[in-house]
Amino acid sequence: MGEPLVVVFNPRAGAGRAERELPTLVRTLEAGGASVDVRRTTATGHATELTRAALREGASGVAVVGGDGTLSEAINGFFELDGTPVREGAWVGPLPCGTGGDFRKTLGIPKAPEASARRLLAATPKPLDVGWLEHRADDGTKVARAFVNVASFGIGGLVDRIVNDAPKWIGGRAAFFVGTLRAMSRYRNQRVRLSIDGGAFEELSVLNLAVANGRYFGGGMHIAPRAKIDDGLFDVVAIERDGVLGNLGLTRHLYGGSLLEQSGVRHWRGREVVAEPLVDAPVLLDVDGEAPGGLPARFTMRSGVVRLR
Repeated sequence: MGEPLVVVFNPRAGAGRAERELPTLVRTLEAGGASVDVRRTTATGHATELTRAALREGASGVAVVGGDGTLSEAINGFFELDGTPVREGAWVGPLPCGTGGDFRKTLGIPKAPEASARRLLAATPKPLDVGWLEHRADDGTKVARAFVNVASFGIGGLVDRIVNDAPKWIGGRAAFFVGTLRAMSRYRNQRVRLSIDGGAFEELSVLNLAVANGRYFGGGMHIAPRAKIDDGLFDVVAIERDGVLGNLGLTRHLYGGSLLEQSGVRHWRGREVVAEPLVDAPVLLDVDGEAPGGLPARFTMRSGVVRLR
């Protein structure tokens, strides 16, 4: 009997791409000696429940077939509701088949299902940093969750709501680019105050501020070119430019990886970030491509708490 391998699978990911690629993934994993147990998601949040259940049952890790949102849900399943790990040393194995594929870009995982499956089987699990976010939900309640790629606030939260209402067939990069243009037409910079690692609060007027573990978000935007997933630090990137034309000028730098060198862009590193609104209007969050609420928020780095396979 081969290695038991739980696969949490989102059949809706990538506008059907995940469903099409699942047989190839399973066949490749089984050919490599794994005994595959596929567990399908049926609703939003189900990947969290399936992952938590698998780890409680004794699985050493979980492979995740889906997009960035599915992976983010699965990462939350590595923790109990109070934030304690379900199983110390458990690993996550992304097999990306989603719309955006931002975390895949940071990891350099190949698009071809056979190649990504073979890479997972051959890999030795290594430490993976995870962000822990405490924030306010849309209904005003205080909630907490994990994130693995990028959490941001400002225009990103508005873009998420626009993109998530759009059809998936147009593709991740196009959907986020069009969504960003639509959001820019009605978004105005929002005033917040920010503290990093317990330092003094500083007031900013932000188009968007990203607290990054990975390097990409928004369907390929290179928001944090220097970020590392295992250095125990967030890369914090604030865009303070105002006005549609000025920010459109940043587009090629945002996709090209030269954002940090541009005027109106600031960059810090730290383990804890506290952000509070200085406006009456909601300052919306974008967390791994989802829009779960807004500020105030506290982002805390949990270094190496999960292993990446």
